[in-house]
Amino acid sequence: MHRTLPLFALGASLAFAQAPPAAQAPVPAALRNYPNVTADRLKNPDSNSWLMIRRTYDGQGFSPLNQISTSNVTKLRPVWVFATGESRVHESAPLVNGGVMFISTPNNQVIAIDVKTGNQLWRYRRPRPQGAIVAHDTSRGVALYEDMVYFAAGEAVLVALNAKTGQEVWTSKVAENDSAYYISLAPLVADGKVMVGASGGEFGIRGFVAAFDAKTGKEAWRTYTIPAPGEPGSETWPKGGDQWKTGGGSVWVTGNYDQATNIAYWGVGNGGPWMGDKRPGDNLYTSSTIALDVATGKIKGHFQSPPNDSWDWDEVSPPILVDYKRNGRDVKGLVNFARDGYVRFLERKNDGSIGFVDGKAFVFQNVFKGLDAKTGRPDVDPAHKPGSGKTVEFCPSLWGGKNWPPVAFSPKTRMIYIPANENLCTSITAVPAIKYAAGQRYTGAQGTLNPARTGGAGHPADIEVE
Repeated sequence: MHRTLPLFALGASLAFAQAPPAAQAPVPAALRNYPNVTADRLKNPDSNSWLMIRRTYDGQGFSPLNQISTSNVTKLRPVWVFATGESRVHESAPLVNGGVMFISTPNNQVIAIDVKTGNQLWRYRRPRPQGAIVAHDTSRGVALYEDMVYFAAGEAVLVALNAKTGQEVWTSKVAENDSAYYISLAPLVADGKVMVGASGGEFGIRGFVAAFDAKTGKEAWRTYTIPAPGEPGSETWPKGGDQWKTGGGSVWVTGNYDQATNIAYWGVGNGGPWMGDKRPGDNLYTSSTIALDVATGKIKGHFQSPPNDSWDWDEVSPPILVDYKRNGRDVKGLVNFARDGYVRFLERKNDGSIGFVDGKAFVFQNVFKGLDAKTGRPDVDPAHKPGSGKTVEFCPSLWGGKNWPPVAFSPKTRMIYIPANENLCTSITAVPAIKYAAGQRYTGAQGTLNPARTGGAGHPADIEVE
């Protein structure tokens, strides 16, 4: 029995967000005066719009609206319900522009909804090719720019839609799905480019971020998260082999963007296969934050959380841009709540390099004895590092202290709010032999989820930015 998941609108001010319509279909009245999403509007969004998945480029996820408060929230009542027709998990952030909501769903759907009425304005669905490999069939949203809606289909195809009609304007193949490259994230639009990243590290892909011209769909640049021999970072991989070709480094969640420097910050997934002793070295740029020059795609800087990651602690979410003070100094900051259970306060420098300031555990953690005060490099307890020929338990679990759901920062309270996974651990056993084959899983490990045997350390509300 299949159930469809509904979308709700509460009160008058809260709302959540087949083939393309025929060419002759009239533009719905709610879309006739659709306002274009200019670069200036993306940089300085008005309070009544939500033009990108975290509202602003810094990824803070803060709304300045104040109509709903603790005194009236109990009075909210549903005014409409919309069923998407999909029973699978919805992870899309609804975008709102000019009274129109855009939402994506599993199975390659994009839907435009009238915010006031809940009526469908148009629905786009891209048929998925038979045999397509999309391990995580979800979509974490769309992007808006000018009069178009940008959507990344699961089988690694970037699609530009006319915002008024839902019709395709152009499509661009991002990667070969036969090798299990797929996409689960929402595109990021900046500097006239549409950026996306490749998922599929569990299949032994070589991760990347790619940018496409927003008007034409022509590829502008492509930057791999696993360096080829001779490229910066290649010395952190085994010499003389070809593991860089299957080294993982997926990009799962949309990056954040610094308007002042034209640098985008992306989180990079763990290496493949999972057991670090199968790929000796730090393995850049896996489990890292990378700083990309949006004009060229060049990696300007990086910060790696756990080198030689063996825990599936990929840097699934990028850090948010928050400025703060430390020891009387103003810091242009990056704040990252990582899957390894540590929050790190970082510094984003004008040249793109990333500096470490400080960090601490925000959930129970038994793998790191601490962080180096200057570099932030963790001191790993070998008893809790998985490897060949042994079973190891570690905390937090492979789900991490925080998974893909984003944090939020309030500039009013100076607090960061974290969807944390507390008191969960994992036992992992390495598979005796693992060999790469295109389109087949390449983790080399089996795991079970366990409750922590020790109490937690810290709660989401404990993290305050000075």
